[in-house]
Amino acid sequence: MTKLTQHTINTPYMVGPVHCYTGRIADELVLFDTGPPTPEASQYLRVHIDLDNLKHIIITHCHIDHYGQAHWLQENCDAALYLPYRDGLKISQHDRRMGEMYRLLSDLGFDEVYLDGLRQIFDSGVLFPPFPKQFLVAETDLPERLGIEVLSCPGHSQSDLVYVGEDWAVTGDTLLRGVFQSPLLDVDLETGGRFKNYQAYCSTIVKLAGLHGKTVLPSHRYTVKNIKTVLLFYISKLLTRAEQLYPHRAEEDLMVLMDTLLDGRMQDIFHIFLKASEIVFMKDFLEQPELLRLALEEIGLFDEVAELFHAAVPR
Repeated sequence: MTKLTQHTINTPYMVGPVHCYTGRIADELVLFDTGPPTPEASQYLRVHIDLDNLKHIIITHCHIDHYGQAHWLQENCDAALYLPYRDGLKISQHDRRMGEMYRLLSDLGFDEVYLDGLRQIFDSGVLFPPFPKQFLVAETDLPERLGIEVLSCPGHSQSDLVYVGEDWAVTGDTLLRGVFQSPLLDVDLETGGRFKNYQAYCSTIVKLAGLHGKTVLPSHRYTVKNIKTVLLFYISKLLTRAEQLYPHRAEEDLMVLMDTLLDGRMQDIFHIFLKASEIVFMKDFLEQPELLRLALEEIGLFDEVAELFHAAVPR
């Protein structure tokens, strides 16, 4: 059986340290995720990873603390780099994505002052380190000899992938500890329009529940003892907050809705984006609650949240 080694790298972000993993799979050295684009992370990788023999760099999703060293690694080793398909689209169609994202947020009620602030964040490089010059697609290009199953699990972003071996699973940010999360608001570069994160989330929880019995290797907590307990935490938070949203669900202007629910507007630009993502996600749930119910019934968890479900969605 393959044993993966956990590497803990500090980040300058609110999420705190991030875990990356290495292991010899099919007798080839593999690195899952890279850490943030900081000098400290580069030094950690140089000291603790055998870069001369590193063959594969496999990314769970392209958030800055997970793939921030991808560009640096390409300059300092010959390993193949694998990114999620949807992150590859974002990189190759960056300008189109940004334009469509601004239009989407404008349609949802975000004013120009907010959009200008968001542009400054995007342009500053805080969210986007230098893009890798070349990469392969994880879903289609990972060599079969590695024996790694790739699961698309949009539960944090639309790009999230979970990598599954014989007795382990590298789960990225799909199982964050003690943090309610919904897939981030985003555009769908395949079909146009908004990415349907609620529908994707319902299929994701079924896949994550299927990891029961595996050693789960997360990014921002040391262990996951019981996946269903973590899922119940997320679902309970969703249903409790959806109950609060229910009386205001007809309001289409997202900025007005946030003012109503939060009793005053948040000031931090990126936190506003996170809260907007959550509210849009919950509105989608309230429009199609049966999708979540069917997913929960499939994994045997509905009875444990039935009371919260019916409170959130009055009959």
